[in-house]
Amino acid sequence: MVDSPGRITLWGVEVFVATAEEGSISAAARRLDASPSTISQQLTNLESAIGTTLLHRNTRPVLLTPAGEVFRRRAGNILNEAALARAELAMGDMSNLTRFRLGMIEDFEADVTPRLLTRLAGDLKGCQFLLETGASHYLQDLLDARALDMIVAAEMGAEADWMELHPILTEGFVVAAPRGTVAPGGDVLAQLKALPLVQYTTRHHMGRLLTAHLARQNLTLSPRFELDSYHAILAMVGQGAGWTILTPLALMRARRFADQLDVLPLPFAPLSRTITLTARKGILQDMPARVADELKPLLKEVVIEPAVAAYPFMEDVLTMH
Repeated sequence: MVDSPGRITLWGVEVFVATAEEGSISAAARRLDASPSTISQQLTNLESAIGTTLLHRNTRPVLLTPAGEVFRRRAGNILNEAALARAELAMGDMSNLTRFRLGMIEDFEADVTPRLLTRLAGDLKGCQFLLETGASHYLQDLLDARALDMIVAAEMGAEADWMELHPILTEGFVVAAPRGTVAPGGDVLAQLKALPLVQYTTRHHMGRLLTAHLARQNLTLSPRFELDSYHAILAMVGQGAGWTILTPLALMRARRFADQLDVLPLPFAPLSRTITLTARKGILQDMPARVADELKPLLKEVVIEPAVAAYPFMEDVLTMH
């Protein structure tokens, strides 16, 4: 169906908000999975329907006109109300939900996410699922921009007033070293300092979290390698290139390297992170809590129980909420 240029459509409002937030038509097109020409035409239709120019499209980045600033304040309310209406209609009968956009951290990609989606698909039989996998900060940006309905990711700091949070799992960081390089009963930290550090990249939140924690312990550890892949990090550690600090989720995701590693508690002050299900407050009714309830037993079965069986000390490192 072709939108009438004389009518304000919900799709047109969504296109306008995406363009205003992204600062370009091409970026809005990528976010909404549409072509730039479609985005441009929707903006033209919306401006025609309203009777004024909303965006200066010939600037880089695209800028809002004074009228665009006014409309932008209303547009967010329009999209929130539309999302709330869809959710209220669907929540009476979950099978009425037609689209669900979920973001999941990479830690759950292989084992947990497919099983969660299979369970949800049994309840939401007419629903189309869109899955986005990535780093926590990336997923939170997409949720903030309304490009996702719900995310499962590491907490990033202070809770915003629009967030609904459901803590899932708190996990402490641990050490992985090449098998046999740390003598039992010796000074663990001194032995680790003699090896290069293979560090998770500081371009991501987890890498920055680790770097800040090491600084608080007055530990100067110059990383020889800085990588953004758990598999690459643990492969290098297993080959004797150095040692690393990672979470149990990361270790369990790359468990094929387990026979090449010694896994130990941190030999200094503990550090942890909390994995949380986050949604926009008041939009999806009780669905975030229901998804969190589906996820917790999966994590216990797929991650926690195998981790504790392999490394008994992790019983004190992993806590379900």
